[in-house]
Amino acid sequence: MLTYLLKHPDFVLMLLAVVIGLAAALAGWLLSRTVADVPQEDRAFKDPPPPAFRAVWWPIHWTAYFIDPLLSDKSHRDTLAKLRKAGLDYALTPSQFLGARLVTAMLVALLCWWLLGSFDRPDMFANGASATVYLEVAAAGALFGYAYPAIWLRDRVTLRRGELLKSLPFYLDIITLCVEAGLNLQGALSQAVARGPKGILRDELQRVLRDIRAGRSRAEALRTMAERLNEPGVSTFTGAVIQAESMGMSLGPVLRAQADQRRSERFLRAEKLAMEAPVKLLFPLIAFIFPCTFIVLFFPIAMKFMQEGL
Repeated sequence: MLTYLLKHPDFVLMLLAVVIGLAAALAGWLLSRTVADVPQEDRAFKDPPPPAFRAVWWPIHWTAYFIDPLLSDKSHRDTLAKLRKAGLDYALTPSQFLGARLVTAMLVALLCWWLLGSFDRPDMFANGASATVYLEVAAAGALFGYAYPAIWLRDRVTLRRGELLKSLPFYLDIITLCVEAGLNLQGALSQAVARGPKGILRDELQRVLRDIRAGRSRAEALRTMAERLNEPGVSTFTGAVIQAESMGMSLGPVLRAQADQRRSERFLRAEKLAMEAPVKLLFPLIAFIFPCTFIVLFFPIAMKFMQEGL
């Protein structure tokens, strides 16, 4: 048999082609069965995912389905807390966010591989080091792609916190005016949602009203909002309102004191940032501005010395 195969290399090539084709067909069949086993997600009562996630949503959904059983409880809780702070707990699950990180890592690795290949030349790498360089670049791209969604989530949390602290005193003023005008707290929250500017706090107050209409108590809905935002100013406001209602106190003075306190804190934060600005400017001043100034000042003097032979 071996002698026959050696005498007929065309038959060997045809046999290898058939085997490779069958293996590819089997891999495609297994992949299609795996994809078909992933159930469709019911997103009727969920928020739409961010635009970048929607662009590659199907791979993210498939990856999340298979890695969800592998997530530990601690990782699930930590990721859910971060998503809640970013306002994405109704848009993404922890497994979907981790799946997005894995998909992004794969896409960035393939992009780096393709970019390196587009600039590759036969004499670009010597001594057979081309494959090693390709793997190193692809690994670096995969690490960056895996880390970028976490960086994006952290920046989103920071931006939301800044916007929340900026708009909180204004919404407290609206709620205070409505309560002092004779409305109850739920009516004041409704007016704040209807009249206030668009932003994070408006969406959160709208969720509070939605929870109250769904049957939750007002105190429980406010506590849930404070847990979602995890901000001391919001926690203090909700705690004061819940305590005032439980003790039968008038809400007007309590809300007025909370609004004044939040406004004073916002002024102090702005003052702190203004005092930190000169310190933050020292490094770019020393590293970039001073060298250019010295070059402009001393270059003519140095050229004159060189011409005079000193």
